[in-house]
Amino acid sequence: MTTTLPDNDEAERVAEATRHAEARRLADKMWSYCDVLRDSGVSAIDYVEQLTYLLFLKMADERAKLPESLGGGQILPEGISWETLKKQSGDDLEKAYRGALTELGKEKGILGVVFRKAQNRVQEPALLKKLIVDLMDNETWGRRGTDVQGDAYEQLLARSATDVKSGAGQYFTPRPLINAIVDCAQPTPGDTIIDPACGTGGFLLAANDYIRRHHTELTPGQRHRMTHGEAFLGTELVDGTARLAAMNMLLHGMCQADGESPIKIEDALAGYPSVRASLVLANPPFGKKSAITVVGMDGKATRDDISYDRQDFWETTTNKQLNFVQHIARLMEIPGRAAVVLPDNVLFEGGAGEGIRRVLLKEYDVHTLLRLPTGIFYAGGVKANVLFFDRKPASEEPWTRNLWVYDFRTGQHFTLKQNPLRREHLQEFVDSYLPGRSPDERVETERFRKFGYDELVTRDKCNLDIIWLKDPSLEDADALQPPEIIAQEIVDDLEAALSEFAAIAEALQNRVASRDHGSTSSEDL
Repeated sequence: MTTTLPDNDEAERVAEATRHAEARRLADKMWSYCDVLRDSGVSAIDYVEQLTYLLFLKMADERAKLPESLGGGQILPEGISWETLKKQSGDDLEKAYRGALTELGKEKGILGVVFRKAQNRVQEPALLKKLIVDLMDNETWGRRGTDVQGDAYEQLLARSATDVKSGAGQYFTPRPLINAIVDCAQPTPGDTIIDPACGTGGFLLAANDYIRRHHTELTPGQRHRMTHGEAFLGTELVDGTARLAAMNMLLHGMCQADGESPIKIEDALAGYPSVRASLVLANPPFGKKSAITVVGMDGKATRDDISYDRQDFWETTTNKQLNFVQHIARLMEIPGRAAVVLPDNVLFEGGAGEGIRRVLLKEYDVHTLLRLPTGIFYAGGVKANVLFFDRKPASEEPWTRNLWVYDFRTGQHFTLKQNPLRREHLQEFVDSYLPGRSPDERVETERFRKFGYDELVTRDKCNLDIIWLKDPSLEDADALQPPEIIAQEIVDDLEAALSEFAAIAEALQNRVASRDHGSTSSEDL
């Protein structure tokens, strides 16, 4: 009798489907408590934050019960344990939990990042008890593996991003866009991948997933780097968001619970990079950064309350996105590569913006620009692009030969609910990008065109906001979009315009402040 073994690919598909189903079940179960807490004034993102504390404590308890040969060991400081919390009720539970959060926030490493400034927002002890006993204690988290628990946690973050009132969406980049960018960048096990504005860690997680899918044979050294917070590093300014990123990476097996945190809580723009990246993946925050002074290599300063002394910056400006471009450029190794989501104003703003673009085109290989459609970000009024550029050794000749621009905006209409962006929508761009191959092999199409260096630098203000397609819906009444999409696009345009006016007003205020303090600004409206 002959036994037929199942096809390996089919077996893998079944296993993956099972993992996805279990992750979805787990996410649904955790999310089911969100509405209960919402009635008590706990927002969706605050709820996920509270789950983060409890999930860490539960996993630490499970690890403490394992033998050392299986990776067991005590993570939590003396006097803090899951069992202690389980036994408490009422005011005693609330007091014990609050005390545990305070003590854990004083710890170093990833413990300190996850519990930094942690607060108990579940004010009703009965609800807290329900979360501890009914939700967390009934699951064995450590046995599920990083795929299931990590995916479930990521689903929770995605759902919390839709909570408009909490503003959580500003830290959440659409995952289909992230995956397409990572597919183009092709991270490797030897890369040091840094996101200087990491939010909840989406880019870092996608890079980890890509490497594990495309590099199945890892050396012990590579495996150690990828699981001990060395290959993937992030910086986040907001405490609550940083803790979500750190927990996200921990659940995906990218760092150790008793080790150093791969996420730093600090302002990435405030100091020189301490570690260089062979690959930068980032979606820096949009908008102007208020209350700063920037001192650049030109010796000029724009004033306010917080000082940035960045002599490595080419231009002096308080524009947050322009400073992130400069920071990322300096963050990269030689050779190094970057893929960065940037708003439209970075492509056309004069003054410091023009100066930065000219230096970038000359000293870096700025080879690809993806124009993104509206309606894909949770933050309204966002018109953005993805800029791909490489750092090369010093050269007298400009490194940028051709900038390939892919127009994925014209004629494209997305909304967050009725017509959300999916990964397949970006496949044509990825195919045109030719990941891993020379840009010289690319072929121009209706949406994909190249522009030479000489043409770029002779454009007014070195404007890279290049448009050549016409929206068919503007010429053909039959091609008009549904009213709800048109209305949302009008709202997005108005919000984008208001954001630009606010930036101009702030720039004017900075000029007045600079003049009053006897300093000058290089910014030019």
